[in-house]
Amino acid sequence: MTHTTPRACILDLDGTLVDTLGDFVAVLGLTLADLGLPAVGRDFVEHTIGRGGENLVRQTLAHVGAAPALFERAWALYQQHYAAVNGAHAAIYPGVIEGLDALRARGLPLAVLTNKPVAPARELLQRKGLAGYFAQVFGGDSFARKKPDPLPLLKTCEALGTPPSSTWMIGDSRNDAEAAHAAGCPVVLVTYGYNHGEDIHAVAARQHVARLDAISFDVPS
Repeated sequence: MTHTTPRACILDLDGTLVDTLGDFVAVLGLTLADLGLPAVGRDFVEHTIGRGGENLVRQTLAHVGAAPALFERAWALYQQHYAAVNGAHAAIYPGVIEGLDALRARGLPLAVLTNKPVAPARELLQRKGLAGYFAQVFGGDSFARKKPDPLPLLKTCEALGTPPSSTWMIGDSRNDAEAAHAAGCPVVLVTYGYNHGEDIHAVAARQHVARLDAISFDVPS
């Protein structure tokens, strides 16, 4: 049996702390309209988000049959619209405040690690009243590579001052799990987020929880 009590926790943002699907749908709708392109459905967006905004825009352009050369213009429009919309169609998931309070009550340093660029990530946390919980916030542009590469987790562990083996990654997707496994971080997955259309229970984790405040710290590894 390995040591089960975390010394710190790293949390994903979209799909883990905040339901931001409505923001992505709105921003993509505005971006595509500006480009004279057809809108995409909510299901497409839900299955595509999670690997960073650039990937979302590239996949969306491909989905609507647009030329890849449109990416730079589309990406600029996307960022402009996202800055304005950020958080307007988003909601904190049930159990998140209670879960963060419980983690803080244990004295655990907390960090957010998302593939969203760090500036809108910080702004979203601020607008939703969550910024005060986190000692560190890192985004998809904070390091040379994004999740599922382990580098962002290893760098976040360094910033927290805790070894990966006792730094839990809490996320909602295979992306988070693959990064955590590669970095040597124990992983907990929430069952309500965005996992590219795949059943999250098919992804290996020490726990799958329906709410953030349902995480158990007494489960043997």
